[in-house]
Amino acid sequence: MGSDFKSIPLLDISPLVEKIDDPSMANDKDLLQVVRFLDDACKEAGFFYVKGHGIDESLMREVRNVTRKFFQLPYEEKLKIKMTPQSGYRGYQRLGENITKGKPDMHEAIDCYTPIRPGKYGDLLLNQWKDLTYDISRKIMRGIALALGGAIDAFEGDTAGDPFWVLRLIGYPVDIPEEQCTDTGCGAHTDYGLLTLVNQDDDICALEVQNRAGEWIYATPIPGTFVCNIGDMLKVWTNGIYQPTLHRVVNNSPRYRVSVAFFYESNFDAAIEPVEFCREKTGGAAKYEKVVYGEHLVQKVLTNFVM
Repeated sequence: MGSDFKSIPLLDISPLVEKIDDPSMANDKDLLQVVRFLDDACKEAGFFYVKGHGIDESLMREVRNVTRKFFQLPYEEKLKIKMTPQSGYRGYQRLGENITKGKPDMHEAIDCYTPIRPGKYGDLLLNQWKDLTYDISRKIMRGIALALGGAIDAFEGDTAGDPFWVLRLIGYPVDIPEEQCTDTGCGAHTDYGLLTLVNQDDDICALEVQNRAGEWIYATPIPGTFVCNIGDMLKVWTNGIYQPTLHRVVNNSPRYRVSVAFFYESNFDAAIEPVEFCREKTGGAAKYEKVVYGEHLVQKVLTNFVM
C-alpha cells in the first residue's frame, strides 16, 4: 500500500512506448520523465492510469463488447467451457465460484492462461488483444526497471524473460438472487504477479483502491486508458520499495459491468527474491523470503475457487 493518496495518477506513456526498445534513446528526456513518473506512482499509490499506450479506444471498446456478448449467452452455453481442475482451471466460472478471503465474489469470468485458439473463449480478437497488452506490459516493466535504478532488461531472462500471463474476462451482474448475493463483486486483494492492466467499462465506477489511511478511492474510468497496478512478485523483487495495493470491486450501478484484465507475471518457474541493488537501497537485508511464482499461483488458485 502506498501513501494517503486521494486520486490515482494518470501517466502519458507514449514516449516510453515509442522509445524504450531503442538503445539510442536511453537518455531521452521525455522517456526519462515517464520513468520518474512511474517510480512516483509505484511508490505513492501502486496504481496508475496509462494513456498514450498505442491501442485505439475503439479496439478497447470492441474487446469489452465481445466479453459482454459472451456473458449474455444462455447459462448452458457458457457451461460448455466450464472451468474444472481437469482444464487446468481455465474456462468459465459461474457467479460466486471465485472466492476472496472465504467469501463468494459476485462476478462471472473466463480465465485464459494459454494461447487462445480460434473459436474458443471468444475469437481471434482476443489473441490480438493478448499480444498488444503483453507488449505494453513488457515496455512498462522495462520502465520500472529503470525507475528502480536497474538495467533496462532487469526483469528479463530468468525473472520474466518468458512471462506467464493470464487474461481474465469478467462480468459483474446486478440481478442476483438474494440468497446468493454478497456485497462485493470481487473482495479486497492484491494481485499475484508483476503488473496488471485493466480495460474497464467507461461509464461505471466500481473498482476501488485502498490508501494507507484505509480509505477506499474510486478508480474512476477514464475512456481510452488502462488502469494498472503492481503485484506481489514486484514487492518481493524490490524488497518492499514498491508495495501492491489492496483493491476491490463493488458494482452499485444498475447496469451489468465488464472488465478485461491482463496479468503480466514472472516466468512460471522463477524463484523471486529481493534483488541485490534493491536490498542495498533498503538496509542491506532481505525483507522477504524467496518465492517460486508458479507455486505461489497454484496455491492461490487452489484456494480461490469453489468447483
